[in-house]
Amino acid sequence: MKFCIQLCPYFPDRSYGGDRVVFDMVEQAVLADGLGFESVSITEHHLMNILMMPGPLQFATYLAARTERLRIITSIAVLPLHEMRTYAGEVITTDILTEGRLMLGVGRGAFRFEMERLGIPMEETQDRFNESLDVLQALLTREEVSWDGRYYKFEPLTVMPRPVRPIRLMMAVMNPEGIYHCTRRGFHIQTTPLAGNHQLLIDQVQAFARGKSDSGDDASDLTLSLSRVGFVTRSQAEKDRAISQANSYYARFDNVFTGPGILDNGMIRELPRSQTRDELAEVVLIGSPQEIIDRLSVYQELGIDRFIINCNFGVEQGRTLENIQQFAEEVMPHFAPRDMQAA
Repeated sequence: MKFCIQLCPYFPDRSYGGDRVVFDMVEQAVLADGLGFESVSITEHHLMNILMMPGPLQFATYLAARTERLRIITSIAVLPLHEMRTYAGEVITTDILTEGRLMLGVGRGAFRFEMERLGIPMEETQDRFNESLDVLQALLTREEVSWDGRYYKFEPLTVMPRPVRPIRLMMAVMNPEGIYHCTRRGFHIQTTPLAGNHQLLIDQVQAFARGKSDSGDDASDLTLSLSRVGFVTRSQAEKDRAISQANSYYARFDNVFTGPGILDNGMIRELPRSQTRDELAEVVLIGSPQEIIDRLSVYQELGIDRFIINCNFGVEQGRTLENIQQFAEEVMPHFAPRDMQAA
């Protein structure tokens, strides 16, 4: 199982400064690069202070210049917010500047406030995403492309520059049946059960495995990534504090994901949650190194290829960096190939 750090731009205190938030993530990526993490993932969200990253391709380019080997995953780029004829060129340029380390994770957009403030009715996001994805794939793989669809109509054109290599695409999907069909189409998959139970995760993994099996050799290199909030703690008191911080984070996340979308000058209001703090503690990976190893072992046995850990949910930067190092030194070696463990 490979490991990825989600560079989650969480900005609950305006006085901290957006510049500090961004460069905190750069510092986390540089550390992860030196500690043997396989990748980092970056979000795309606009107009709000949680998962705040309006320029993921720009950020990916900068991260590539500051690191040596990390794969950089957009997790996820919101296709309905972009014009595919120009976005395809931006993706190609980013792939060139990252020297092939880009994996383009894409999705439809999950926050009604964000989508509708930017002129995309939430009810249209799935149809817009489907057509945008088809257009993007055509522009990345064919030299002369014309289109006559619902949202795109254009005469033949060629996006320049052309890709220098195939660009890996990852699909963000939670529904098991959707995972199956996206796998059949040749996409890498990122999923999470969020507040769902363990059976949902099993269903998600089985759908991916079924899609790979039904696709034969063409799907042999496809990967399944699982994203979860996680943090290695050093005491029960720190564990309790981290769970409380994660609960506060989710009180804002839920506001824009499933709730009313109430913001005050870009700051998401913390609202009461339906999930209790104790229920949250059961689904996040916050605990001692051994507790996290035990949980991750279950994921590995299920068939998860990449675990994406979001450890930036309100914990101060110094402790976040310590946590990344602790995870690398005390957790990751248990999931290395046997020859590396012996060494």
